[in-house]
Amino acid sequence: MLFAATALAQAVTPDAQSILAASDAVRNPDFPFGATTTLIEYRNGKQTDSSTLAIYSKVDDKGGQFRNLIRFMAPARDANKLMLKSGNDLWFYDPSNKASMRLSPQQRLLGQAANGDVVTVNFAKDYQATLAAEEDVQDGERQMRRCYKLSLAAISPDVTYHHIELWIDTGNNRPIKARYYTESARLLKTAYFRHYQKQLGQDRPTETVIIDGLDPSWVTVLRMSDYVKRDVPEAWLQRDYLPRFKPE
Repeated sequence: MLFAATALAQAVTPDAQSILAASDAVRNPDFPFGATTTLIEYRNGKQTDSSTLAIYSKVDDKGGQFRNLIRFMAPARDANKLMLKSGNDLWFYDPSNKASMRLSPQQRLLGQAANGDVVTVNFAKDYQATLAAEEDVQDGERQMRRCYKLSLAAISPDVTYHHIELWIDTGNNRPIKARYYTESARLLKTAYFRHYQKQLGQDRPTETVIIDGLDPSWVTVLRMSDYVKRDVPEAWLQRDYLPRFKPE
């Protein structure tokens, strides 16, 4: 009888890593694609800066993690600068001096958005998930959602965040909210995934609101648009090709 009860409990307890992978599939297509990311920074409710990026993403067949080429479109001072993520290596290329330099994914790109926030990532490849709770959480539209609360621990030291708390809707695997922490357990930022729209065959969050962990009046909004299924040539994802890159 005890064995049967244990087996039943295991059958109804969801697997945290599977939940995380399912939420990755909500955020990201499983085929090469392009999109536009717009970052807008606000201080005390007033816009202080913005940036527009073209994203080209492709899953690595070996590891299952995305590789990304990012082209800066605006403002004009940054136009045609490039950022490349291959594996856990992140490179920045400036055509004005034809130099490439290695970047940290933790480094701020604009406002609360780090370099690692604007590249496409599958959390299930970089983090080990455990199920912490099942609870009701207010989403980015101020609606209450029943969610799995996952605790994510980084598998390697060179990912963007040491650990993450992630809330995922129990009914549809949509990511709802995240908290990102340093190794010393300091809260860096809180993010809300919202404005779900049908994109490339799936309802995906088209806006992420990122709030500073210390100053809640410092907010960065990340908007995704212009999704398109497209070929991402292998050459684009090589560091030595960056000086020759020409957008199609």
